[in-house]
Amino acid sequence: MKRTQEGLPLRLTGLLVAVAVLGVLCLLSVWLGSKSIGVTTSWRLLWHNDGSSEAVIIHDLRIPRTVLGLLVGAALGLAGALMQAFTRNPLADPGLLGISAGAAFAIVFAIAVLGATSLYGYIWFAFGGALLATVAVYLLGSQGRAGASPVRLALAGVAVTALLGSITSALVLTDPAALNRYRFWSAGSLAGQSDAALWRVAPFLIVGGVLALAIAPSLNSIALGDDVAKSLGRNLAAVRVVTVVAVTLLTGGAVALAGPLVFIGLIVPHMARAITGPDHRWLLPYSLVLSPCLLLAADIIGRIISRPAETQAGIIVALVGAPFFIVLVRRRRLAEL
Repeated sequence: MKRTQEGLPLRLTGLLVAVAVLGVLCLLSVWLGSKSIGVTTSWRLLWHNDGSSEAVIIHDLRIPRTVLGLLVGAALGLAGALMQAFTRNPLADPGLLGISAGAAFAIVFAIAVLGATSLYGYIWFAFGGALLATVAVYLLGSQGRAGASPVRLALAGVAVTALLGSITSALVLTDPAALNRYRFWSAGSLAGQSDAALWRVAPFLIVGGVLALAIAPSLNSIALGDDVAKSLGRNLAAVRVVTVVAVTLLTGGAVALAGPLVFIGLIVPHMARAITGPDHRWLLPYSLVLSPCLLLAADIIGRIISRPAETQAGIIVALVGAPFFIVLVRRRRLAEL
């Protein structure tokens, strides 16, 4: 207890610094873009919309895009931290374990087969696809006497992702309209969503985030093993149901808004764990703040490196995440698990 109390000021200071960094990135996201707007002008228009073309860019495009980055980044970071705790798998991530692929497949199916045209029309399919993929990966990874080991779950996720990706490709290739929507969206981007779409999905992400933070103490107990968690009075079935619901809401909503972004839920929880240790009461808030930092930074870099066009944020994150994944596998010696 004494060690925990001694570490409290350091953890709180680190969290406040992360929030400050996130605030700076939000300002940069509003300032930087394909059209150059001065710092002074951006700051003035941020607080006073005078109806000019620059004000329209800031208020109708960049501010919603920044809010989207905040919500989607926080959702994917929390989902990744929950999955790593739930499966006790350091490789768990909505993108790597097939959950994002499940949501993406369901959305494409709704567009190409059922004719859904609006975000509110196919958001329910995203949630359903994410839930079915979660269940499928866990069932496949749990087969055999060894149970759900990290390697089994990772392999099951790869298999489910490959299968759903193939079916998704087949669907979009037979439907030109779905293909046009899917090409840009599949790379993972914060561009192209309206205010209305953002505010319609935001409640689902907020509910998922509240559920995630609420079960943090229970996740600490589960990390010690099922027997210990039961002896501490935890209802394992209830915790697992809440975790699955939270992951489904967070991943389904994030994929519907920004596409199947990968690696955010893998990278950030490990970064947060290096600061906070295994305590999920701190790990989840850190993931909540650091994940949008990563996504907004990637989005800003994508706007700068290819002006006047832009590189999707999902591509930048993948360039960072793939080497991190390789290093993580080598450090963990997962082949021995």
